[in-house]
Amino acid sequence: MTDLRETTQPIATSTNVGRTAAAAGLAVVLWASAFVAIRGIGDALSPAPLALLRLGVAAVTLTVLAVVRGTVRVRVSRRAFLLIAAYAVLWLAGYTVALNAGEQHVDAGTAALLVNIAPLLVAVAAGKFLGEAFSRSLVVGSLVALGGTAIIAAGASAQRDWAGVLLCLLAAVLYAAGVMVQKVTLRHVDGFTAIWLGCVVATAVLLPWAPQLAGEVREAPVGAVLAAGYLGVFPTAIGFTAWAYALRRMNAGRLSAVTYAVPAVSVLLSWLLLSEIPTTYGLVGGALCLAGVALSRRP
Repeated sequence: MTDLRETTQPIATSTNVGRTAAAAGLAVVLWASAFVAIRGIGDALSPAPLALLRLGVAAVTLTVLAVVRGTVRVRVSRRAFLLIAAYAVLWLAGYTVALNAGEQHVDAGTAALLVNIAPLLVAVAAGKFLGEAFSRSLVVGSLVALGGTAIIAAGASAQRDWAGVLLCLLAAVLYAAGVMVQKVTLRHVDGFTAIWLGCVVATAVLLPWAPQLAGEVREAPVGAVLAAGYLGVFPTAIGFTAWAYALRRMNAGRLSAVTYAVPAVSVLLSWLLLSEIPTTYGLVGGALCLAGVALSRRP
């Protein structure tokens, strides 16, 4: 039976710690911006076609970067490729479709609350299967941040639908499973190669929806198509590459707790970009999310 515990860890230096923190912060900001972009798309694109367009753009972007870097002929072992394919199906494809579908039934606040169960799932699973320390600060910080997302959700619209709730819970489970598989994958391949091949695999998995995507793109507003392109280049290609860089150098549970800041950053970006003035719930909940992240990062 394969031991999932860490065997090697990059040497920690002040430079590496700073780069890892910057990569994690970049991923949080870009993933938060995805909520703004998806809101702009609205009902113009269905969940699976939107996921296909987003991941297809990401795959093309990363392939171009691979050519520029001269790594387009990179070789990976059969084991590494199977791990890449597993997290591509679970996280990149499955999570994206489930979340897109869920947000058509529940408001964004509720979706953020439900999906933010994932970092707790990751922390528990990483402690059990990867041998990561399950510190008191991580538990307390995660609970504080989860409380913050609950407050944000309480201030959102009252739209509720059990289908949406179940889809968002499914997205959270797929998210957590994807992070766990990716953590193991990054022992066998570098972060860029992992996310590049993952996007290619996820795009291939979603190709059956290509005819539907072609029809919807012809009818969709130009702004919706451009927003989908943004999702592919920035939150997916760049955001997931930054995440993979940080995940290879940091415990999965502690890094996942950082994503509790996503709802808080989403509130701020909605305020700046969509002129949506945050409610008192949003401000208080956002502050708690950030406080929880700070607590979870304590040694």
